[in-house]
Amino acid sequence: MRVSAEFISCMLAAAFASLPAAALAEGWQAVEEVRPYAISGTSGAALYESIGARGPEVGASRVIAHTTFKLTWTRKYEPQGTACVITTNKPKLIITYTLPKPSVALPPAVKSSWESFVSGVAAHERVHGETIKEMVKEIETMSVGLAVADDPECKKIRAELTRRLGEISGRQRQRGRDFDKVEMGDGGNVQQLILKLVNGP
Repeated sequence: MRVSAEFISCMLAAAFASLPAAALAEGWQAVEEVRPYAISGTSGAALYESIGARGPEVGASRVIAHTTFKLTWTRKYEPQGTACVITTNKPKLIITYTLPKPSVALPPAVKSSWESFVSGVAAHERVHGETIKEMVKEIETMSVGLAVADDPECKKIRAELTRRLGEISGRQRQRGRDFDKVEMGDGGNVQQLILKLVNGP
């Protein structure tokens, strides 16, 4: 079992859905939500075994927890002379953390051990959430005011934007992989959380 961040971007580099014009003038805030999945067991080992059986599927394996996001934009392209300029670029970001949750009340000692484990896993996933928010801020900074010459029909600018989005998204994914490699490696934080849970009461 492992912890993973699965980054799902909705239409990140394609057509962008229109959003209500309710974005705050001074900026935006991500919506963050927790989606629990039920596990069973009344000991640390049993709880972890249930995670192995019921954890969310990512690729060909199940994971302890993962982070997904949906990103859409309110974006306005404006011809200015023979150029095209992005004059509005407001994101709407929803980050979802999927985490395990026991379906029955736990004995006091196990409850304490479990709470330590799941809070550590949640903290790990929140780091992935922060990298997602940083990515969106980078996209916003890069694209507001982006101009492409000789593009009065605003076609070339879309291709250029898509190229830049791919680069930024790739860097964010690599940051996530590097972080997981450290956290889940030998002696890493996630490994220690698992060992304490399984070897506890």
